[in-house]
Amino acid sequence: MRLQTRQLALFCALAAASIGIQLTPRPPNIESTSLITFFVGVVLGCPAGGFFGTLVMLVNGFLSPWGFAGLIMPFQIVGMSLIGVAGGIFRRYGITGSATRTVFESAILGSFLTLVYDIITNVGVALITNVPIVFAFITGVTFSLMHIASNTLLFGLAFTPLLKTFKTFGEVRKIADN
Repeated sequence: MRLQTRQLALFCALAAASIGIQLTPRPPNIESTSLITFFVGVVLGCPAGGFFGTLVMLVNGFLSPWGFAGLIMPFQIVGMSLIGVAGGIFRRYGITGSATRTVFESAILGSFLTLVYDIITNVGVALITNVPIVFAFITGVTFSLMHIASNTLLFGLAFTPLLKTFKTFGEVRKIADN
């Protein structure tokens, strides 16, 4: 992963914003880190998106207002890194140019990627605590539903305007062609 100066500045600014928002006290599983990580993948590619997810969750794992993540941190890192890589894949194959279609596609992707993230972290909880995986899923279902619903709305409502804003500033060039 080799970033130009402007891309590195954008990466750092989004990392600072994401970490700042992530560390702000908020309801559990209501977050914007997934959207920002996905967006970094879209704008800067799969490697940058994956690294961004790793970096943000690593910092969050140590400084979260909910406390030290502990043994669940590697599972959180894997889940968030996958979201960043998915953004890079969406850049290559998914963005069609139609704003309406992009809104629906990003909302569906937000829902699906959040489900994948929650499956990974719930499996992690089961492995760490030595409880049956089904029990981990049952005890986490309320948090997962809140997480999926909020990210579906956030991806659907915020991704397209965010993309349009960065295109206006010239940070996203010919994104559908790359």
